[in-house]
Amino acid sequence: MKWIGVFLSLLLTCLSSSAFELPSNCQQAIVGIAPDWNSSHVTLRVYEKRQGKWQPVSSEWKGRLGKSGLAWGIGLSPVPRDGRRKKEGDWRAPAGVFDLGEVWGYAAKERVHPRQKYHQITTRDLWVEDSKSPSYNRHLQLKREPRTKWEKDQQMRQNDHPHSLKLFIAHNAGRQTTPGAGSAIFFHIWRREGKSPTAGCTTMPEPKLKELVRLIDPSKRPVYILLPQSTYRAQRAAWKLP
Repeated sequence: MKWIGVFLSLLLTCLSSSAFELPSNCQQAIVGIAPDWNSSHVTLRVYEKRQGKWQPVSSEWKGRLGKSGLAWGIGLSPVPRDGRRKKEGDWRAPAGVFDLGEVWGYAAKERVHPRQKYHQITTRDLWVEDSKSPSYNRHLQLKREPRTKWEKDQQMRQNDHPHSLKLFIAHNAGRQTTPGAGSAIFFHIWRREGKSPTAGCTTMPEPKLKELVRLIDPSKRPVYILLPQSTYRAQRAAWKLP
């Protein structure tokens, strides 16, 4: 009778996955396709929905992912019961469908979409990656310079060009976060012209990132869709992906 339990588990997973689809008000999507679950390479493209149909509004470009590939993240899309889940420090990028947040950078001003919020990163800005903290995966701003070791450890990256411009990917974000499920996931500039993978972020050439932050419009409910090629093909119709 063991096979019956396996069959029911697979059936529930399929039903929960097929029940999901992109939000009806989503009009813009960044699609990232990796060759497989263990690849750190990704091909990216931006789509917009026009007259009810998804249309590409950019050419394709290459990016890098986590050193160990991908694992299911916590976002809008369901996580299969038997799927590998993203964990803090696993060197994997979160797979799934995610809302997008705001733009951060070192410059006092940055050209972003007129409806997008831009924040200049200072020495007082923290992004908490301590999974034991109630502020896990949240931004905190101190009213003074960091003093304690904990505050300095949580500081947003300073004097590091690849982090001089970044767009937040809302994995494990919002009012409720899961401790240890991964934090501080962004689009940012790649290292060594793409020769280096990441700890879990999605990176790309600086000109492409600058183009992206000018294009992403919060009023269009933009999302990031990051999946291995086989999973994207399997879910494309049911999830109504571009």
